[in-house]
Amino acid sequence: MGEMLVEIMRPEPEMPLNEPGTFLGPFPSGAPAIFIDAAARLGHPSAIIGGVGRDDFGRCLLERLEADGVCCDHVRQMPGRFTAVAFVTYFRDGSRKFIYHIDGTPAAMADWESAASENPLYFHVMGCSLMINEAFRRGICDAAEHFHGKGAKVCFDPNIRPELLQGRDLAEVIGPILDRTSILFPGGSELSLLTGMNSEKDGAAALLDSAAMEAVVVKKGASGSTVYTREGSIHVPAFIIKEIDPTGAGDCFDAGYLCGMIEGRSAEDCARAAAAAGALDAEAFGPMEGKISPETVARMLRSG
Repeated sequence: MGEMLVEIMRPEPEMPLNEPGTFLGPFPSGAPAIFIDAAARLGHPSAIIGGVGRDDFGRCLLERLEADGVCCDHVRQMPGRFTAVAFVTYFRDGSRKFIYHIDGTPAAMADWESAASENPLYFHVMGCSLMINEAFRRGICDAAEHFHGKGAKVCFDPNIRPELLQGRDLAEVIGPILDRTSILFPGGSELSLLTGMNSEKDGAAALLDSAAMEAVVVKKGASGSTVYTREGSIHVPAFIIKEIDPTGAGDCFDAGYLCGMIEGRSAEDCARAAAAAGALDAEAFGPMEGKISPETVARMLRSG
């Protein structure tokens, strides 16, 4: 459950958002939508709880997700309101800058109760979704509590966006989700923010003290990832590729890892599949445009 939006992107790095210039898009996007689309393309039944306007941007999203196999039965289509939009630019140091138009749009008005009878194996949450507004945060937390109570495991990517957090206390915003999380996907700096610890190993160990937590999968971009469980840790390198656009690569990584778990793979093999999905996404321009499928992931795994 989370925001669905279209992304309008600068085509080259170092193009600031405050100056006239070229944009490309719309691209179907929103971290939860990128994640669930990748999971569907990897061959697993997937659904999203979200909202779009009854407009062309909404059609752009729904047509793409449905074509890739995502169930959109629980996506509200709201006439008279416009689909959410994000504008993004990149800089050569790897940083990004966003301008979001989400709050007050259908993206932040999803109603999970239509999905209450569903019985998912996993319920995935992105931290950026929790930061849009308080009502939407409470709705996601209520949905997580409901599905967790029915036996679903919660997986969580903190995906911290300062533009959305706007100075609010991070622990208060994400605490109810983190308390129920089984699989956590933080970046290295996010792990430090979550735990207040400079040591990655100590931070992961502190999180694994939670009864629910099974794995902390720390994403490090081109430096690979490290999986921490109560049995120990393992580092998995990233694939060497020609990066075109990293947008959405972390979301696709999450999907690759989770699909590996559903398929009964080891933690190492899950992380390798995740790295392959993320790399495939980064090889194409646009958040969902990488050629992700069971066949392309398998091919990349053989090449590595």
